Amino acid sequence: MEASLNASTKLDRGAARTDPGSVETVTLSVPDIVCGNCIRTVENALRSVKGVAAARANLSSHRVTVTFDPSVDGDAVDAVKLVTALKTVGYTAAELVEGAETAAAHGRTSDLVPRLGVAGFAAANIMLLSVSVWSGEVSDMDPSVRDLFHWVSALIALPAIAYAGQPFFRSAFSALRARRLNMDVPISLGILLATAMSLFQTIEGSGQVYFDAAITLVFFLLIGRVLDEGVRVRAKGAAENLLSLRAMNATVIAEDGTVRTVSARSLRPGMRVVVAAGERVPGDGMIVSGASELDESLITGETVPRSVTTGDHVHAGTVNGGGVLHIDVTSADDNTLLAEIGRLMLAAEQSRGGYVRLADRAAQIYAPAVHVAGLLTFIGWMLAGSGWELSLTHAIAVLIITCPCALALAVPAVQVAAMSRLFDRGIIVKSADALERIGEIDNVVFDKTGTLTLDRIDLIDDPPIDAKLLAHVASLAAASRHPYAQAVVRAARKRGLAVDAFDGVREVPGSGLLYCHDAKEERLGSSEWVGAERQTDASLWYKSADGTLTGFRFADRIRPDARETVEALTRADFGVELLSGDRPDPVARAAAATGIARWRAALRPAEKLQRIGDLHAGGARPLMVGDGLNDAPALAAGHASISPASAADISQAAADVVFQGDRLGAVVETLKVAQAAHRMALQNFAIAIGYNAVFVPLAMFGYVTPLIAAVAMSTSSIVVTANAIRLRTKSLRLSPVRRRT
Repeated sequence: MEASLNASTKLDRGAARTDPGSVETVTLSVPDIVCGNCIRTVENALRSVKGVAAARANLSSHRVTVTFDPSVDGDAVDAVKLVTALKTVGYTAAELVEGAETAAAHGRTSDLVPRLGVAGFAAANIMLLSVSVWSGEVSDMDPSVRDLFHWVSALIALPAIAYAGQPFFRSAFSALRARRLNMDVPISLGILLATAMSLFQTIEGSGQVYFDAAITLVFFLLIGRVLDEGVRVRAKGAAENLLSLRAMNATVIAEDGTVRTVSARSLRPGMRVVVAAGERVPGDGMIVSGASELDESLITGETVPRSVTTGDHVHAGTVNGGGVLHIDVTSADDNTLLAEIGRLMLAAEQSRGGYVRLADRAAQIYAPAVHVAGLLTFIGWMLAGSGWELSLTHAIAVLIITCPCALALAVPAVQVAAMSRLFDRGIIVKSADALERIGEIDNVVFDKTGTLTLDRIDLIDDPPIDAKLLAHVASLAAASRHPYAQAVVRAARKRGLAVDAFDGVREVPGSGLLYCHDAKEERLGSSEWVGAERQTDASLWYKSADGTLTGFRFADRIRPDARETVEALTRADFGVELLSGDRPDPVARAAAATGIARWRAALRPAEKLQRIGDLHAGGARPLMVGDGLNDAPALAAGHASISPASAADISQAAADVVFQGDRLGAVVETLKVAQAAHRMALQNFAIAIGYNAVFVPLAMFGYVTPLIAAVAMSTSSIVVTANAIRLRTKSLRLSPVRRRT
């Protein structure tokens, strides 16, 4: 019998297997992360703290997720200790609090914009003076006038550079003080060298000064930093806004009938709340009175409101579009589905797949390589007979133009954009490397019940089932989330019968429910398990304590776009098959309705697992799409896995990707996005590597000025991020694959 996984069987690919009760996870905001070398330094500093199991930094979101044991050998580990560890290596950090990072992002932009204005104003005025000097070179300008203009330029440039360049200087100073390098070190070195050389030339009365280049360099660097901050914020994804969509207040109805308004964060299970039209539901719960329509696009991605009435489950963050609802709260605050989705999204954005780790390793060698390249450029031009001024100018250009940020951003930006697009469609990715693996899929294996069919299966109550028997079986079935079990519970409640879940009911994977009491045993599950030998069209059987057998028939509905989904996969040459634990007749009907030619029925979990293993052995990379306890081994064994999950069970789904709603097209959408993300990651790699391969040699050979270097360096980071952002709105198609089986 299929059922949703409980938390103990939940899988997280790529994560360390630790006792969930002994570890904690905290997310830190580290705004000083500016390059790939910063990622390595931050992660190493945190991993050096005793008790820290994992640390993952994200350049595009300026976040670090740390998993740690809060108490190791009596030495307590907490967020304060982690922040202190980062401070010792020159990074300012703080625990991420609701709304804090958004405020920090705005704060960074607010700090950069006035500096950008000062740099632009100074650059414009110094450029006017420089144009006058350049014009004087071919006219009769007196050297004393030229020197005066140079001194005026110095008076404008020096304070402007001191103020506008502080974001780079502070970052570089913090890095050097902690005896490390980041990309702001060569940038700051280039700015200061250009300014110092110009001041020296002005004092000497030389005709060659670079105040215009130095301040314009700062100006363009700041433009790049402001635009980069903007596109990073845009790329962070829909999960960033989840917490802001929670209801702030809730109207609670006390037991004596009095009504009071409280903070939604103070809600507790068991409280009853009233939600008026237009208000957000403050917590997960069940409607006890009222009928309305809910806008659930935040949860499912569906734009059509869902009609709800007494007995229906609702979720925090959804909007009540009609009548007044009275709801008994079952989960609130950080335990709601909305909060769980946010955690899954944040965890996925922080995790790193193979491409990201490759980019990180490449970016780590950049900072020292930049200084070596700059030094070699200076020495080379000096040996070639150029003066120290020209040699230093070329070295400055090399320091500025070499940019690993584009490489470090190449994949994370794509990753976040892909997850944001999927999230907008009600699809939650639980790990970053899942997209990489899904992009390699060539076979898709479907389960039937709750996957090809909707999880809303109806019990056929014709002729009517004895009320006492139905109430008893429903009380037994209430212990399971399997669609058949839930259908029995709904049918009983629809007839007004009392359903009180029995204590001590045990679920046997792939078989059914077992209830032992008074030395007697009751079973609810498959015909083989309960011992029903006669063949009927019943899909679920109940064996009472005295051995009486009762069969229950159900009518399930194929998902509305299931056939369309299968046809899209077939056209793209994916191998498609159906593996189900249900009886042959309903499986054959489902296969015919959806156009699946290859199907097998009455499979136990081990047999599904064997089929997945056979596909792997044949060189295939299968995607398992299923839900339920008996699908767990197959979900884990697949090259990747997707699970359609009822809202209450999303945190328990053993899959790489979980989708909400009734439409199976989420499988095709996930495949399309994964394929597109793979292509865009390669494009960004090519852009980043190509940029450095072309411009660094040009700078070393003297074809690039410091000003052009600043423009090029800023542009490279913006280009790769902007390319990734296209994924959020780009029209995609499912690319054909070659079947391996």
